[in-house]
Amino acid sequence: MSMNAISYSLPARIEDKVREKIAEWNAENKVRRIWEKDASVWTGDDEAKWLGWLTIAAEEADETAKYRDLQNDIEQAGFTDVLLMGMGGSSLCPEVLAVTFGKKNFHILDSTVPSQVKAVEDKLDLARTLFIVASKSGSTLEPNCFKQYFFDRVSQISDEPGKQFIAITDPGSKMEQIAKDDGFRHIFYGKPEVGGRFSALSAFGLTAAASMGLDVDILLDRANAMAELCMRHDTKENPGALLGLVLGVCHKLGRDKLTIFTAPEIHDLGAWLEQLIAESTGKNGVAIIPVDREPILDAEDYYSDRVFVHIGIKGSPTDENTYSKLEDIERAGHPMIRIELESLYHISHEFFRWEFATAVAGAVMGINPFNQPDVESAKIEARKITDEYEQSGSLPSETPFFEADGVSLFSNESNAAALNELATEVSIAGYLKAHISRIASNDYFSLLGYIEMNAANETALQSIREKVLHKELAATCLGFGPRFLHSTGQAYKGGANNGVFLQITADDTIDLPVPGQKYTFGIVKTAQARGDFQVLLDRGRRALRLHIGGDLSSGLAKVKEAMG
Repeated sequence: MSMNAISYSLPARIEDKVREKIAEWNAENKVRRIWEKDASVWTGDDEAKWLGWLTIAAEEADETAKYRDLQNDIEQAGFTDVLLMGMGGSSLCPEVLAVTFGKKNFHILDSTVPSQVKAVEDKLDLARTLFIVASKSGSTLEPNCFKQYFFDRVSQISDEPGKQFIAITDPGSKMEQIAKDDGFRHIFYGKPEVGGRFSALSAFGLTAAASMGLDVDILLDRANAMAELCMRHDTKENPGALLGLVLGVCHKLGRDKLTIFTAPEIHDLGAWLEQLIAESTGKNGVAIIPVDREPILDAEDYYSDRVFVHIGIKGSPTDENTYSKLEDIERAGHPMIRIELESLYHISHEFFRWEFATAVAGAVMGINPFNQPDVESAKIEARKITDEYEQSGSLPSETPFFEADGVSLFSNESNAAALNELATEVSIAGYLKAHISRIASNDYFSLLGYIEMNAANETALQSIREKVLHKELAATCLGFGPRFLHSTGQAYKGGANNGVFLQITADDTIDLPVPGQKYTFGIVKTAQARGDFQVLLDRGRRALRLHIGGDLSSGLAKVKEAMG
């Protein structure tokens, strides 16, 4: 079978350290111990119980008839659209597959922003849509809200709404019981030993793949070919282990920003990599920060805190400007990883390769890559706020430290004091420039938008991000909330304190009820944004929240202009 090509260009110092690490791993039989589920490869904690992803593709390959049956069922039932509702690992792989294979009738909902929920609903013929609720635990707030909302909508036009719903969940979960009680069309089961971000090759990725008409057998065949290579005990000949050692060694030597460039056809793969890498490695004060969809700079404008990866596809037209700049970056002595997919279906090669590599990198970093201790912190804070709303009927009050022209600024006392000291003028522009000036050597900047994820808003936020990039030459990240809470949010809170954060929130133009609850989607979104921001502050992060009142597009334009 043809395999995706991979090559490395490493500075001599890094290459020497990688060779040393290869020798160490070979001498200590660490690859064999990974496949034997030996937790001592990492921290000796609970890693062994989270290694089901190692064999899940092989196990699923023996059960693909259920996915072919699902495809036939969807066709015979006459469903024209599919909406998958989930968060993080439950939605990112399906999103990558839908975008990569151009499945326009497969939709994703992973936002509690009311306007985004409504925008998704407006694309659907509710009577002919199949709804997939994806939640491992069955207790995750967002998928439960989505299910309640659309189940209520379908109930208004059908006497058997459950016939339009599928659940993907772990056995014994709360969602399994809901699905049975509500007469769901199907229930597909995940494996408890496979964590969400490692679930691409489990029922969570494959049910979605089948529902969009992809050949699950081919995806699994490609993935298992890579898994076999990753069983090689000689780390130098193991494509997943070698990549992981390179990433881990680069991190140890201060190159903790993995900058991802992709061919246009597979551009969404970066979103999946973001979660896998950030949530797995960002804890205990360390992190590999994935940098996705950042404009490429000239080689001399990059600091020595970067690792670069370019993922292309065989036969894809080459962007000469990007190719030339990548060559310059490589010649300048930055670590460069190049991967070329043989075909779109070879994307599952990369799912397994990067899962294995991330596990190996975590071992080099001395962490447990399978837990997410800081994800729950933001959920707890959000829950406090929704609980208060349930009891009092209103959100907790808050006071900005500055407001003007429909824009309000929030932070804690220490951050506000620092900004007051740095600002050359008391204005939105003055405070924003002061905040950006806090970016120091080897820092990164992250823009966190709790607004509708659409083309116009993404373009506006990207332009703000680019201003910071060109001004400070620091690595920059852009995420939409609340989806990043289940991915990069772990690294922002649990990783090193080298991030500067700007959270952007806005008034909702519409709101939607969550059936069966006192709160609305707008309340949930607000609680999540505030909870996320509070945890950043509690962790001593340099964080500023900017709230736009009134028209969002003009507000974002003001922010861009204020950046100078």
